[in-house]
Amino acid sequence: MISRAFISRRVVTPDGVRPAGILVDGERIRAVVDPSELPRDIPVVDSGDAAILPGLVDSHVHINEPGRTHWEGFETATRAAAAGGYTLLVDMPLNCLPATTSVSALREKRAAASGKCRVDWAAWGGVVSGNEDCIEPLAAAGVRGYKCFLIDPGINGFEMVTAAELRTALPHVARTGLPLLAHAELAPPVAEATRALDRADWKTYRTYLQSRPDEAELSAIRRLLRFCPEINFRLHVVHLSSAQALGELRAARAEGLPVTVETCPHYLHFAAEDIPDGATLCKCAPPIRSAENRENLWSALRDGIIDLVATDHSPCPPEMKRIESGDFRSAWGGICGLSVALPVMWTEASRRGFTLSEIACWMAEGPARLASCESRKGRITAGHDADLIIFDPDAEFVVTPERLHYRHPVSAYMSEKLRGVVKATYLRGELVYDSGAFPGEPHGREYRS
Repeated sequence: MISRAFISRRVVTPDGVRPAGILVDGERIRAVVDPSELPRDIPVVDSGDAAILPGLVDSHVHINEPGRTHWEGFETATRAAAAGGYTLLVDMPLNCLPATTSVSALREKRAAASGKCRVDWAAWGGVVSGNEDCIEPLAAAGVRGYKCFLIDPGINGFEMVTAAELRTALPHVARTGLPLLAHAELAPPVAEATRALDRADWKTYRTYLQSRPDEAELSAIRRLLRFCPEINFRLHVVHLSSAQALGELRAARAEGLPVTVETCPHYLHFAAEDIPDGATLCKCAPPIRSAENRENLWSALRDGIIDLVATDHSPCPPEMKRIESGDFRSAWGGICGLSVALPVMWTEASRRGFTLSEIACWMAEGPARLASCESRKGRITAGHDADLIIFDPDAEFVVTPERLHYRHPVSAYMSEKLRGVVKATYLRGELVYDSGAFPGEPHGREYRS
């Protein structure tokens, strides 16, 4: 039975942007029809000229609960997600305590999330030193894949894996059929570069950028690509920042290797040349690189070498960003962007000639496919969850703390003028965000296929 309909002159469907009516039956989309085919006498949400997009999926977010809820948490992260048009978050296994590297830790995460979520969520597991026996049980328990670091992640509770440890773990990953999400930096190039900068001024962004050279990403990606044909696992390179790796990634895909790639809004918006000294809110790893590098990442999105865009939302208490001292060396490396990622992307994409259809592919359909949620999430089509965003692509706003609904309202995007406003977000047909308000009780739940 049709419970309601949503109509707009700009509905972003898998077949393009067109006038359409979305018929919703309970929590699911029943059909997408021409507006003239709407049944009579049903409630209608008419978006007018505002576009309707599929609810976004963020496949790279650090919720930090349990254990570091004072950094973020399910309540605040999912509130920020709803304000940003996200209807599913896939939580990274680190920065929480315990890290999600065992089934017992996954149970603790589920208990922590209960009753707090404004949007749906799912969990990645972790591959760390010595947990190879936990990998397959984690898959059976419901994780969507695994995250690993090839360099020290810089936080207690999650260990990097060496080449030998990775070789031991990968057959277990391969047997699950789930992806390995790799933070692709190796330590030796970073250590060598950092030693050379011992007497440098660490309040300048240039010093920090030099400490995380392109070679750190290139060498890590080469290591991972060597393992791919040997062990036949699904490799996903997270937060690619160095465009110098694109040639080898393109060649690997041409060979048929199961490799996918993501980048992040901050790599597509900022440029190293424009980051002021002391602007530690812009510190992340790998780092924001040059304007030329940024444009090469955009070209890779156009060419399909980069598959998707995820936020890598990585919050912390403000004092950890060393805002007053401006010390890049000691500041926490992470950028928060859940509430503004869609406007950031639309601001940059629209000026380069991209469309809302491409935004939906990069920020909804692609992440849903990575997390094996594509049968219900990421598209406006019959049978999918009625996860919808009402989005005004023509409105503009300036980022202020009131726009940031996560726990600590600090951001590298503060005071930026952006294009595109999320007016409302619907999760499985229910309104969860409405022009700055969060109606109703939290009814987000874990995605379990």
